[in-house]
Amino acid sequence: MAIMLGPEHEQLIAEALNSGGYQNSDEVIKRALELLRERDTWRNENRDKIEEGYAAAQRGELLDSEQVSARMEVKKRAWLFDQRKG
Repeated sequence: MAIMLGPEHEQLIAEALNSGGYQNSDEVIKRALELLRERDTWRNENRDKIEEGYAAAQRGELLDSEQVSARMEVKKRAWLFDQRKG
């Protein structure tokens, strides 16, 4: 399969190669496609939550940063507890 890339995409590949994280352009493209699939899968799995959050925001039901931090801390503690049990 032949693919034509624009100069901006060729530059992105060159930058990835120069970073030392990839051996060749095929590896860069393969990783980009894997990330695209992961993002699309995540989005599809979380579409309902995203729509629910958007609807809540439209109704003005937003959480401030302190509320979010507190909820995240509770989830973190529960996760750590589960990790120690396992």
